[in-house]
Amino acid sequence: MDISITNPDTTLPVDRAFVISMVIKSFKGRRDVEVHLFRSKWDPEEYEGMDWDRLLGAPLDGSSGDPEGSKFFILEAFTDTERHTLIDYLKTQYSTRLTSIRSAPISFPVPTGLTGFTQISGGKSTGFIEFSKIPSYPLEMDLMGFYDLNRHPPLADDE
Repeated sequence: MDISITNPDTTLPVDRAFVISMVIKSFKGRRDVEVHLFRSKWDPEEYEGMDWDRLLGAPLDGSSGDPEGSKFFILEAFTDTERHTLIDYLKTQYSTRLTSIRSAPISFPVPTGLTGFTQISGGKSTGFIEFSKIPSYPLEMDLMGFYDLNRHPPLADDE
């Protein structure tokens, strides 16, 4: 399994600043499915305690510039300690099922107009892995993973 952990080049403006994705070898009839991991819940005090003026930047081109999704994007991210705990868990629990784990810091300021994963509904080819529903899941964080099956080739092509 390939594990790529990118550390920040500079001091980050907030501890909650790391994103993680993993690639599952075979999932729901598809191969090499990328899953974006995120925290699905947080305390309202954490939301209120963020210095949003410092963390958020100009809107994305063509977006409304609504800051709420960009705020959620940051709140869904992991601290450095959480990411190492999560990566250790994935390496131990899923070593034979994953081809890679990647983590990198968020680039600040985060543009406004993003959509957080917690704002998305599952669809025909998109969905969520709810780790807290897995009986063996030991971590205290409310972890979820978002995937889009249309972005990955079917296993049937291997024949």
